Amino acid sequence: MGSRMLAAGPRVPGPSARWRAAAVRRAPGALVALAVALGLPAIAAAHGLSPVYQSPLPLAVYLVGAAMTVALSFVFVLARDVRATVIDDGHVVHVPGALRIVLRIIGLVGWTWIVAQAIAGGASDAAVATLFLWVYGWVGVAMLSALLFPVWEWIDPFATIHDILAWLLRTIGVRGWPVSELPASVRTWPAAFGLAFFVWLELVPAISGATLTVVLVGYTVLTLALMAQFGRDEWRAQGETFTVWFRTLNRMAPFGVVSAARAMGEQPDADEDGVLPGGIDVAPAHVERRSFASGLLRGRWSPAVVSLIAIGVASIIFDGFSQTVVFASIFGAPGLVPKTLLLVAWLAIVVGAALWVGRTVSIGAIGAGLLPIAIGYLVAHYLTYLLIDGQRIVIAISDPLQQGSDLFGTAFFQPVSSILPAGLVWTLQLAAVVGGHMVGAWAGHVTAQRDMEALANSRPPRDMRHRKLPWTPAPNRNVRMREIPLAIVMVALTTITLWSLGQAIVVETPAAAVTTLQAFVSSR
Repeated sequence: MGSRMLAAGPRVPGPSARWRAAAVRRAPGALVALAVALGLPAIAAAHGLSPVYQSPLPLAVYLVGAAMTVALSFVFVLARDVRATVIDDGHVVHVPGALRIVLRIIGLVGWTWIVAQAIAGGASDAAVATLFLWVYGWVGVAMLSALLFPVWEWIDPFATIHDILAWLLRTIGVRGWPVSELPASVRTWPAAFGLAFFVWLELVPAISGATLTVVLVGYTVLTLALMAQFGRDEWRAQGETFTVWFRTLNRMAPFGVVSAARAMGEQPDADEDGVLPGGIDVAPAHVERRSFASGLLRGRWSPAVVSLIAIGVASIIFDGFSQTVVFASIFGAPGLVPKTLLLVAWLAIVVGAALWVGRTVSIGAIGAGLLPIAIGYLVAHYLTYLLIDGQRIVIAISDPLQQGSDLFGTAFFQPVSSILPAGLVWTLQLAAVVGGHMVGAWAGHVTAQRDMEALANSRPPRDMRHRKLPWTPAPNRNVRMREIPLAIVMVALTTITLWSLGQAIVVETPAAAVTTLQAFVSSR
């Protein structure tokens, strides 16, 4: 979606000359680091679907190179003390009504199609439950939200169903009731726990499409009930898992959500700029056009949001590692309970490390630093899954109710797995992982500097007699030393992720997965 599809509103001045100058100063170092990383070939295997690209170099060589690239990018931003002296305010643009209606129809049709297939029965490659929920929703909507545009704001079927039901109740004369206020202490935490549940659902039990449909219907009922209890917009902003997750990812995109107050020309509070889930009303027909990644430097961060991002990062690493031969040789084929415990333990480790860094540096620094990493992992791990498995829509269109139909002659279509060359897949994976870490190093450092200066300003220094003294910025060396834990966590995550991408994977087929894995383990 380009800017030509949006009608621009009143223009707000864009980035200043100092912002652009800072970007130019950063470019040479960033390009050199990225070039070093891209020059290191290896083995690619994203979500078990991409072809294998064998490297002529040992695995340790490119792991060390990638880790050094991330470390050097951190050294660069710390040594140069790179800062964003002026943060891009962007400008508000109107989203055409036709586009908003089409997106809402797509979301409602997708939800209805999943339920209709479950009622009609049948089992075939035309199943749309996993296609719409995992491939297009979990991956496709997430990538669009993170890299381009907040499509979930209108494609969200739960909000659409709520609006339809509310209209029907008003039509028959049923009046609404006062909503409750969501306690401040629990805001965003329901979304974090909800994301952990859906991560478990994807990675551990391997449920069927029918069971997934039951989960969808149950989650819909729960969401509608909580919207009725706390208010549609309030629950979406503070508790609904997918809205909070996609809005958080959207902070890096060039088009982002914007508050209703700003869309109307008012000046919102400094911490309520519409780029993070919070106690705000998001404009229903407007978005904000801004410089790419500038949303990372604005708005509020909280431990709940950082935990949400850490869960997203940890889940992707666990998914990649759990498919490797190394995992199989250590843990075998763990059942439901053992694999659940492994997943919970890993999520706890990563979330705990993120919150520890947030306490050591600042919660904003780890949030701004970790989100680009999550997006980089998302692209690296799931891109081939989206491009290859997403082709199954061709089958579903020909057999919409799984009754053996072949309406358009494509019911027996086989997804093409060679859509991308293996070398290109690896290049995209490495660029996404290392690039995400480099952006995270910059955003984390800038946010850490800003947060520490704000903290110092809020607590004036005092002399021995406890008299207030004029504030003097803390020495840069002390500030930078406090960022070392952030750099260590980033380098560690880079190494673990690229190591898992470089491992041989256990490819399971539905019929022989357990037998093959057991034979492999027993041969050890």
